[in-house]
Order: sequence, then structure tokens, then C-alpha cells
Amino acid sequence: MASSRWWSRDTVAVVTGANKGIGYEIVRQLAKEDVTVILTARNEQLGMLSTEKLRAEGLNIDFHTLDVCSTDSIASLSQNIKQKYGGFDILVNNAATADYGNSYEELKLVLQTNYWGVKNVTKGLLPLLRPSSSGARIINVSSHLGMLERIKNATFVQQLSDIGNLSEEKVDAFVQQFLEDSNSGDLASRGWPKNLSAYCVSKVALNAYTRVLAKELPNRPEGQNFYVNSMAPGYVKTDLNRNSGILTPEKGADTVVWLALLPPGGPTGQFFYQRKYLAF
Repeated sequence: MASSRWWSRDTVAVVTGANKGIGYEIVRQLAKEDVTVILTARNEQLGMLSTEKLRAEGLNIDFHTLDVCSTDSIASLSQNIKQKYGGFDILVNNAATADYGNSYEELKLVLQTNYWGVKNVTKGLLPLLRPSSSGARIINVSSHLGMLERIKNATFVQQLSDIGNLSEEKVDAFVQQFLEDSNSGDLASRGWPKNLSAYCVSKVALNAYTRVLAKELPNRPEGQNFYVNSMAPGYVKTDLNRNSGILTPEKGADTVVWLALLPPGGPTGQFFYQRKYLAF
């Protein structure tokens, strides 16, 4: 990446859900590129332990607690970034959870974390993202389970496929309909995924929201660029899948770091796996 290097140690990245797994490895790889990285985690003790471990490697890591489901926690992180750095340049939305049960509350928590949590963090921190000729970067960690082929409801597939008319309101309606249907039971007959249904829906929504952001953020003064993309890390061995994956966290993090440090003028509103574009 050095031949097209646009960043320096003054470049600041924020990574959510980063005390372990893919998030931890994203932090490590960005810091090895000499980016200053704010590692965030919901658990302060675990977050600090991970931060100290990375600092022991000589990496420039900061830490702040963050619960993506808490507006107060997001506001606290925003205030800290503003006071300490004035702003930042790269946001990696990695924090996520999965549904291994079928209760309405569990399904709702998955959507609150993986979709609304990403939206709230992004909106809460967006005023501090520093658009420039090099471009501020937002990378949303999604999944192959977030591809539209998982949804069998033709109406929603058509709406989410129509990028030109896609809006945040339509994505919200998609998520809300899933929750309403889950409350009434029999999701499969209504076109929703049978397995890990809330996780799949949350990642489909995240991919769609990525495209909405990519459309909206370029409407800024000339020279103030944003690049917004999502990616699938692959079937990585993490706590999220009970360590049943086949890829290492190092491999899962690679495409995130690649997207974060691409030269100016790169892709936006796209979905990637192993540094390659995938159709939504």
C-alpha cells in the first residue's frame, strides 16, 4: 500500500466491537500501517486488555468504551474524539451479534445491534468524520448472509434492488416488517430466512443502508469526499459462530483494511469479499 499512501499517523480510525476476533485484527492491521486507531468495546476491562496487548507490539492504539445500542455511549465517544483528536478519518462498523434462539426479544436485539446500532454510531460520529480530497472512509462489516438471495419476499427484493430509489425509510420499513412478522410467527411463509433469520435480515439491511449512505454523502462541497462500502469477511473462526469458522481473523480483516486505505477515487456503495466486488 505504500506506493499510494495518503494517510499518516495523524489519520485516525475508529473500530467498533474490537476487543477480539475480526475487530481486534482490523485494529492491529490498521495500526501496523501507522494509522492511529481507537479500539472500542462494550466491556471496558476486556477492551483495555486488548489495547494494552496491542500497545505492547509498539502500535499506536487508543481505547474508549462503546455500546452501539446506547445513544449516551455513542455521544461519550463522540465527545472524546472531538476533544482529543478534533475529528477522525476512518469508521469501521464491526460490532455485531447473532440469533441462536427464536424469541422476539432476541431477534430484536440482533437488529438493534447490527442495523440500528450501525446507523446510530454512523450518524453520531458523522459530524467528526473529516472529508478531504483523500476521502473519509466508512466500512460496514457485513456477511454473505446479507445478500438479497436470502430474502424470498418479491416486494422487498424489488425495493432493495432499486438503488436509484432506495432510501433509509425503505430499509427501515424492511426491518420493521420482519420484526412484526416475527412477532406473529411463521417467518418462512412470509419470505424470511429460516435460519439465523434476524442476522440475515440485519446484514441485508446493512448492505442496503451502505448504498443509501454512498448516495447521500457525496452531496458535499467539492474536494470533500466520502467512500462507503460493505464487505463479507467470510466464514471466520470467531465467538460469533461459536468458533466453527474455517478462516482466520487475519484473513477476515484483510478486505476491511484494503478498503480503508485504498487510494482516492476508489469504489463507493459496493459490496466486497476477499478484495473482489460481489453483486448485492
